[in-house]
Amino acid sequence: MPKISNKGTELPQSAIRKLVPFADAAKARGIHVYHLNIGQPDIETPKGALKALADTHIDVLEYSHSAGIMSYRQKLCEYYKRYGIELTPERILVTTGGSEALQMAFTVCLNPGDEIIIPEPYYTNYNTFAKLCDAKIVTIPSDIKTGFALPPIEDFEKAITPRTRAIMICNPNNPTGYLYSKEELLKVAGLVKKYDLFLFADEVYREFCYDGAEHYSVLNLPGCENNVVLFDSVSKRYSACGARVGCLVTRNSEVYSIAMRLAQARLSPPSFGQIFAEAAIDTPQEYFDKVQAEYIARRNVVVEGINKIPGCFCPMPKGAFYTVIDLPVDDSDRFCQWLLTDFNYNGATVMLAPATGFYENPENGRHQARITYCICIDDLKSAIKCLEEALKVYPGRTR
Repeated sequence: MPKISNKGTELPQSAIRKLVPFADAAKARGIHVYHLNIGQPDIETPKGALKALADTHIDVLEYSHSAGIMSYRQKLCEYYKRYGIELTPERILVTTGGSEALQMAFTVCLNPGDEIIIPEPYYTNYNTFAKLCDAKIVTIPSDIKTGFALPPIEDFEKAITPRTRAIMICNPNNPTGYLYSKEELLKVAGLVKKYDLFLFADEVYREFCYDGAEHYSVLNLPGCENNVVLFDSVSKRYSACGARVGCLVTRNSEVYSIAMRLAQARLSPPSFGQIFAEAAIDTPQEYFDKVQAEYIARRNVVVEGINKIPGCFCPMPKGAFYTVIDLPVDDSDRFCQWLLTDFNYNGATVMLAPATGFYENPENGRHQARITYCICIDDLKSAIKCLEEALKVYPGRTR
């Protein structure tokens, strides 16, 4: 049998999806599974964007421009202007989801052996894309007791080596739900400028900021025009994960030019997804106001419910729709699998994402899990009840 490449065998499993076979088996046994493991919103997709897609009449489904349909990129400029970000279409490259934007940027900006500094816990797929270009993620630990606030900037500076090429920020953060402030980002910008590094920024949850807090984009950081590479996506913004449309945004003309070579090699992003996404930009603010209110209510149910369970701790997330919780268990991987294989409460169980996959050293997440609040409040309450009952009987409970 031919041998798989070393790189292929070294790729990590998805911390979010690796337990799917056990969930499928539980469902086959008639167990209802509450999915708190994945950021798949149940929020209704904007009707106007779906109608625009349904009303599209195409005789020949052609390739789009490799950078994306021009009218869509022009519309994206209008979208970013709402956030005080001035762009031209030539600074926006439409991608097949935010994931392709990440992979393109890492490929363009990183050499084998280069290092990316990231606060942890961090979105698990960053590690996959780093490994694909033989780069290394260097983590700076954040603390659940502070809600995973930005670690001291001195810790970042101590981690900088001759191989450091970039700092990466996800804001609002996946998996923690932390929202970095303008002041925190300015500190990061100072390091980026001092050491002439790239600043990779994942801002796909820009619309989801709570309790009066406002999002500050790295594209507005002064003096970082040639350092910033931003990744964006329509998946969560419009509850349209299946559209598979994102974008890479940068004012660095060299990064953009080289990324275009990759864009041309993969030919073009999805045409139907772009048609949907262009129309979605006209979604009225009332839609987002309603969605935000719903997520705040869900967040509050989760935080209150988890913190009432003996031995558990859940910080208050400021954005996105995730949080990392501390659990009184011996091993979060074992516990999350046990929930699907050996437990049910009134015919139901809950699926979590063990936090081991969100840390460079899995031991740091051994007693934690990421949960999402993407399902309705009634289901969230039922899921939390399942978790409470599970912890009463889990054989590896530690406190």
